[in-house]
Amino acid sequence: MILYNRNRRLRANQSLRDLVKETVLTTNDFMLPVFITEGQGVVEEIPSMPGIYRRSLDQTVKEVKELWSLGIKAVNLYVKVSDTLKDNTGKEAWNKEGLMQQSIKAIKDAVPEIVVMPDVALDPYSIHGHDGIVEDGKILNDETVEALVKMSLSHAEAGADFIAPSDMMDGRVLAIREALEQNGFSDVGIMSYAAKYASSFYGPFRDALDSAPGFGDKKTYQMDYANSREAINEALRDIEEGADIVMVKPGLPYLDIVSRLHELVDVPVAVYQVSGEYAMIKAAVQNGWLDNDKIILESLTCIKRAGASLISTYFAKEAAILLNQ
Repeated sequence: MILYNRNRRLRANQSLRDLVKETVLTTNDFMLPVFITEGQGVVEEIPSMPGIYRRSLDQTVKEVKELWSLGIKAVNLYVKVSDTLKDNTGKEAWNKEGLMQQSIKAIKDAVPEIVVMPDVALDPYSIHGHDGIVEDGKILNDETVEALVKMSLSHAEAGADFIAPSDMMDGRVLAIREALEQNGFSDVGIMSYAAKYASSFYGPFRDALDSAPGFGDKKTYQMDYANSREAINEALRDIEEGADIVMVKPGLPYLDIVSRLHELVDVPVAVYQVSGEYAMIKAAVQNGWLDNDKIILESLTCIKRAGASLISTYFAKEAAILLNQ
């Protein structure tokens, strides 16, 4: 048998495999979601996310300095607020002296070059655990958008580089973009959670922030996981309204959406490898079923291969350490 074409020739050794590698993962691809809580000197591990912590602001600043030294260029910020500050309006979300606003300022003062993308949604501030204002069991869209605009402006004033609305309310990107322009923040970008699915993979995240919905679910505003064309429509509308980056969330189970968006849009596509994905991998590692280092790099490379320009992942720090070795 004579074979003129042998695909295995290009796999013969590591040097050849490196030469023809199509997707190269670097620390420039990562954002780390960061959980911030009240207090001083607080470092609390999240039980459902081993290796991930809620930190007080002083400890968060130390962590961000280390992230920057590892080559991580961006952080997503999430705050756990006291129950006493929660209500149905979410007004603590735009408190100029609130935990999120203080965190943005402190991080930008400590590491000016790192890209800070604070989360914009009402669920951490809501007595109902929903991403919007509730009336008679219904999540109100337009009233919520007004609140999100106030929240976004407070983040911009605090020094945020990007606004990251994760709420999935209709029209919020346009409203935020107009408010930023009208208030002198034309250089502040928007990373829209454009295709955020109503997923069961979010459980550990809700444990981290105590933000699980108090009634019902989020299916009237987050997307049906059975749909793909709807995701394209959501992303295209957000881009028309002024989004600079569009995000797909979750990650690995939705790579078909990532790939389609990558081919269709001219803005960067972000992917959030969410808490449930992290927790499943870590559980398998702890049981000896998977190799920790190999599965981290494989999963992140697959997300990038699908078309992600940047990946928000709880593995960012571990992956950076591995890539820097």
